[in-house]
Amino acid sequence: MHTIELNDSTRMPRIGLGVYLVSDVAVCERSVETALRSGYRLIDTAAAYRNERAVGRGIRASGVPRDEVFVTTKVWASDTGHERTKEAIGASLERLGTGWIDLLLLHQPFGDVRGSWKALEEAVAAGSVRSIGVSNFRVDDLERLLPAADVRPAVDQVELHPYFQQRDLRRFLRGQGIAVEAWYPIGHGSKELLAEPVLADLARAHGRSAVQIVLRWHVQSGVIAIPKSTSAAHIRQNIAVFDFELSGDEMRHIDALDRNRPSFRVPRWLLSPMVRLARIRQLP
Repeated sequence: MHTIELNDSTRMPRIGLGVYLVSDVAVCERSVETALRSGYRLIDTAAAYRNERAVGRGIRASGVPRDEVFVTTKVWASDTGHERTKEAIGASLERLGTGWIDLLLLHQPFGDVRGSWKALEEAVAAGSVRSIGVSNFRVDDLERLLPAADVRPAVDQVELHPYFQQRDLRRFLRGQGIAVEAWYPIGHGSKELLAEPVLADLARAHGRSAVQIVLRWHVQSGVIAIPKSTSAAHIRQNIAVFDFELSGDEMRHIDALDRNRPSFRVPRWLLSPMVRLARIRQLP
């Protein structure tokens, strides 16, 4: 598995499986098992996805040794603050059943971020969490957190794809030694993006799919990518991007697609005050 070294010397796989919106627990478990048996070693979930238990079962069903799997989960905004975050970490550990968490992220830059960060640092010191980072943090969010942090975030997980390349944020993160991880790495499967002539041309030239071209662009850009899929064929295809290379000119052609336009639209369930403020109930 191809990896990137984080600022705490941990090595993190460059491609993983994301399970956002995989609410059917059987499908989630099967997708995780398929991914690990297909060579994946990074699985990304979150308390708010309500599928941590299924992720844990999928890992165990795969037969892949636990110490070969890099498990990421996230603390939801309703659990910010030192004490609530400590409780949330314990709850995620129990649901996953993986013994430890390889990367724990603050899911959103809301609430008592500093208090939550101290709880994450304590979890690292205790050995229940290996690396810590953030998700959806902008430059100004990080500028508020970094002066108070004894442990520098290892990762910032953000929406990033050829239509939304986050160049200013990536420049800042590079200067801080913080790795960039992309959710929605193919623009949430944007048909418009995947039909771009430059991607279609490169797919033909390399004998690949447009999705594989985009994922290879992420790899060569130094970005960790976590495409979501529940299709066994697509899961296998998404990781088959390490046996070809895009030229400098080909990379620049994809770079030129940037529109500074995100694909994410806030789903109705996330807009609900009950979901924003209450703790996330977990599926079986």
